[in-house]
Amino acid sequence: MSLHELAERRDRRELLDGFTFTPWPTTARLFRTVVITEKLDGTNAAIHVDEAGRVAAQSRNRLITPSDDNFGFAGWVHDHAADLAYILGPGLHFGEWWGKGIQRGYGRETRRFSLFNTDRWFKTGPDGLDSMSTRAGDTLLGIDGLIGAVPVLFQGEFSEARIRHALMSLELHGSRAAPGFMTPEGVCVYHTQTKSVFKVTLDHQDAGKWEAA
Repeated sequence: MSLHELAERRDRRELLDGFTFTPWPTTARLFRTVVITEKLDGTNAAIHVDEAGRVAAQSRNRLITPSDDNFGFAGWVHDHAADLAYILGPGLHFGEWWGKGIQRGYGRETRRFSLFNTDRWFKTGPDGLDSMSTRAGDTLLGIDGLIGAVPVLFQGEFSEARIRHALMSLELHGSRAAPGFMTPEGVCVYHTQTKSVFKVTLDHQDAGKWEAA
């Protein structure tokens, strides 16, 4: 290497010392598959299942126990631990704990857990049969409708018209999760390429000042 090249390398190091190159992230394509589901107005929760089949519960902000609970969710998880481990399998399973005494209540006398990941809920195993949803049918939790997935209103290429149609359907016909309940909250839109979730509610909080007037 020549003296000139060595000098150039030294100058480059001095000029860039302390800086780190950060690339612009890949730009995702908007018109990809989305899953529009009903947004339930309960409390955010999750169930942990480890490889040994042990089960634990969490709220939006912390791990919880039956003695330090959030609307009875940890107690419910504790009471049904064996069935939940069988239905869900190992992993962290997020969903909404909703029903009696929680936010809107939906006119229910019971509470239930609805998983956000609808694809995971219905996905079958290599035999084409086994899935969380079919395993749930083997338990009283599933038979009594106390565990499931949030209702899917549309799955396909992103479309604002589809989102508005889903909202209109909820507004006109009421909750899909709780038939007969006429004041549902809105929808969640999961964009599969970016793995991002967006919400649109029926309370005009997503509209501009003049649109909501």
